[in-house]
Amino acid sequence: MKKKINARFMIIAVLSIILTTILTTIVYYQVFKKEVFEDLEEFCYVLEETGTFESEDSKRMQQYAESTQNLRITVVDADGQVIYDTNTDINTLDNHRDRPEIADAFDSGKGQSIRTSSTINSSNYYYAIRLSDGRVLRVAKETSSIVNIFTQVLPVIMLIIIVLSILSFYVSHYLTRSLVKPIEQMASNLDHLEYVDTYKELEPFINLIREQHEDILNAARMRQEFTANVSHELKTPLTSISGYSELIENGMAGEENVARFAGEIRQSAGRLISLINDIIELAELDGNKDNKIVFEDVNLYEIAVTTIHMLSPVAEKRNIHFRLSGDEYVVKGNKDMLEEVTYNLCDNAIRYNNDGGNIWIEIDAKNHTMSVRDDGIGISEENKARVFERFFRVDKSRSKKTGGTGLGLAIVKHIVELHDARIILESEEGEGTCITVVF
Repeated sequence: MKKKINARFMIIAVLSIILTTILTTIVYYQVFKKEVFEDLEEFCYVLEETGTFESEDSKRMQQYAESTQNLRITVVDADGQVIYDTNTDINTLDNHRDRPEIADAFDSGKGQSIRTSSTINSSNYYYAIRLSDGRVLRVAKETSSIVNIFTQVLPVIMLIIIVLSILSFYVSHYLTRSLVKPIEQMASNLDHLEYVDTYKELEPFINLIREQHEDILNAARMRQEFTANVSHELKTPLTSISGYSELIENGMAGEENVARFAGEIRQSAGRLISLINDIIELAELDGNKDNKIVFEDVNLYEIAVTTIHMLSPVAEKRNIHFRLSGDEYVVKGNKDMLEEVTYNLCDNAIRYNNDGGNIWIEIDAKNHTMSVRDDGIGISEENKARVFERFFRVDKSRSKKTGGTGLGLAIVKHIVELHDARIILESEEGEGTCITVVF
């Protein structure tokens, strides 16, 4: 990781240096070109004001030209014929009417152009103005071409590039180390991320890593607890089944006890089946978190009526009475899952109720809620936060006596979350419990 970041920093730095050098050279050339043309223009107008080149006195013109600073001066008549040139015999020159600067001067009063010679690696700058008598005065200056200028300063440029590259190497190395240091500290100290020395921009990332790490640890702890609980819950009924069956097999149980032992075996087997079914259901619900569940219109009032009908025989054995109120309320949901929620909530209300108690089921379409309330043993404050954990029981002795697996409310919580609903728990120890599902 360090090498990649360092290499990218270096690539960016070198490219920036090269690009800056090229752009600087181009800008310098543009400024240089502008200054040359401004100087030539000024010289042209100075010559025009002296009137030297408006006469036919070639001797005066030659003397004046020799006093110039290595400039080439050319005078062209209205037909484009060269009538004077400081550098070349005019008889050897062709018509200049088609030269860009001359043509522009005839048309608009002034013109300029640059012609580069690849053989001598130089550039000629031309500036021309139209005189009052219709002739054109042109001044030219020979300078090094942009390639030649660049070639001359290339050693200096290369030296600057090398120095800046070395400097960039050390700077990028320092920046890379500064960037990676907090990440390395996190990697070696995940359990104490609050002590990681970092900078402000990395804090959201560290907080995210901390949350994910805590989630992973919690998930691992929950899996460990779940495995231990499953092993314990499976072991208890299996031990009973094994013990009672061994007594019957060895003939150690009298005839009067065989029926009782068989009943205990059947009860333990039933508990095993219930436990395994709940575990399978939880596993399916966990798998459905990322899968699409088939939703349909579900009438919660009808589900409540069906649930009361199914659990009435169990409730009647303890003289517990169901009381249903509310309205017809249709929600979008999975019917089987919502039946499971209602069944588990009512089943818990029976298990943790007192003999002769009551269970109130209310369907409130206006507030989008379904609530199940009992006047049973209630839940203490310290247990409220754990009632939806897997295998947690408020009263273990009562739950085992009634055949509870400790997974009912965990299943309820999963199903409610899959329906984008939420649970509200209200309970007072000894006063009863009310669980409300808000859709």
